[in-house]
Amino acid sequence: MKKGIDVSENNGTVDWRAAVLSGIEFAIIRCSMGQFESDALFAQNVALAHAAGLQVGAYHYSYAMDKEQSAQEAQNCKRAINDAGVLLELPVFYDMEDADGWKAQHNFSFNKNKITNMCQVFINDIGLDSGIYSSHFWLCNYIDWQVLQCTVWNAEWGNTDSVRGYMWQYTDKFKIGTNVFDGDILY
Repeated sequence: MKKGIDVSENNGTVDWRAAVLSGIEFAIIRCSMGQFESDALFAQNVALAHAAGLQVGAYHYSYAMDKEQSAQEAQNCKRAINDAGVLLELPVFYDMEDADGWKAQHNFSFNKNKITNMCQVFINDIGLDSGIYSSHFWLCNYIDWQVLQCTVWNAEWGNTDSVRGYMWQYTDKFKIGTNVFDGDILY
């Protein structure tokens, strides 16, 4: 098992040397959001994580409302990675959750078949090693991850990973110096 963190521009400047000294061996870095946006610090974070000796993967935060938008998000994600000119050793994950409430505010239908199909479209269309990221609640109620047969990154804070997929986000309180990150385990 390897310890890692996931980061985005919301974390600001990451002290990657301190991360390594804290036992971090990999990072999953947000590359894009929605159909058109990319993370302003993606290329920089990947370059600095690599320079510190870490393996790197990426994630895309979804605002898709249907399969067509999921396909557009796959293209946006792929474009962000290509434009950054980076090599990823770990998969690209599709984050379909509604952590910021945007989908709920826009009358999204939280239907398991619909959401599973949207995830499948993203995975099929991105053309890269990919999988899904989601909370355990979403994996039980909104995404049929067994049907997808893809790499799964389960967010279930605490001492137990009920899914035991590819990766586990076990906390949102992993401290490196004075900064706090999501902490992950790669099996």
